[in-house]
Amino acid sequence: MDHPATRPAAHPLLDLPPLTAERFASIEQGVADLLGTCQDVVIAQGEALLPLEACIRSGARPGSTALNIVTGPYGTTFGNWLRDCGATVVDLAVPFDTAVTADQVADALDRHPETDFVSLVHAEAATGNTNPVAAIGEVVRAHGALFMLDAVASVGAEPLLPDAWGVDLCVIGAQKAMGGPAGVSAVSVSDRAWARFAANPAAPRRSYLSLLDWKERWIDGGRKALLHAPAQLEMLALEACLGRIAEETLPGLTARHAAAAAATRAGAAALGLARWVALAAEAAPVATTLRVPDASLVVSKALAADPSAPLAAGGGALAQEMIRVNHYGPAAALPVVSAALTALAAALSAAPAPALAAAESAWQTALSA
Repeated sequence: MDHPATRPAAHPLLDLPPLTAERFASIEQGVADLLGTCQDVVIAQGEALLPLEACIRSGARPGSTALNIVTGPYGTTFGNWLRDCGATVVDLAVPFDTAVTADQVADALDRHPETDFVSLVHAEAATGNTNPVAAIGEVVRAHGALFMLDAVASVGAEPLLPDAWGVDLCVIGAQKAMGGPAGVSAVSVSDRAWARFAANPAAPRRSYLSLLDWKERWIDGGRKALLHAPAQLEMLALEACLGRIAEETLPGLTARHAAAAAATRAGAAALGLARWVALAAEAAPVATTLRVPDASLVVSKALAADPSAPLAAGGGALAQEMIRVNHYGPAAALPVVSAALTALAAALSAAPAPALAAAESAWQTALSA
């Protein structure tokens, strides 16, 4: 058998030098700078469900009581994990077309004073709502419970101030407004949270879910030696993503998402479509959800007209009544919004021109505000 005399040609995605601990730590610091946090940051080598589950399994235990705020599908997942850990779970559920209020959270904590863990999703991309974390954080901090926030869909798209808002565990993912990869995520961890984890005998150890392993072997060790070989491509993509955000600036990124949301909603109104989340203050800037009969059929027709349009029907029971227009990351741009509106117009047998004109006007107004 003949063998090649030379090695395969170099490949930019395959033949990479090892990622050093120093470079890993610098990317970690970039995430901390993005969040404006002085807390420890741990970069998780996987999608954001990894650190979310790690936070719950480290912080919840038999004998604890958790207030799980459910404003969308992820709240249901958190509740299941909390129960798996043996915690008593109090679900505070509100309709998915609205947001929870700080008063509702305060009332739930008053009725369950033993609560020592609170979980909340900041923005629900699946349903298009966003929650008032600053006000809720003030209530939770006064109560003394540990506060975990899923900020995967909000980071980069709207203000996110974990330290100022009293968030003990702030989990982010790079794949939405940040415009980065889906395979890497991060969590900021307060001193209170580390103490809670260390006091929990059921907290994962010697496990991919163990945050304490990272604390003891990486952070306390001076960030000299990584626990395992990092997900190199994802880490380099996250580094590039942070660099691109720095060039645009974080205020510029949030302004672009606000403009995309305003343009989409103005265009949808011109098509006669009602918003799923009626109150503007409760609508997330990463996605616009619309109340549309036969939603799945409308989306199918729209995608037949333009397969690249960022449109999806609601999940589960919402499939026949809700359409989601995604406008995050690179899709938070007027041409993408216009393409989505044009596809929707085609599905509805409507003229696209009024919607496109309304979207452009709203885009310009939002950016000039």
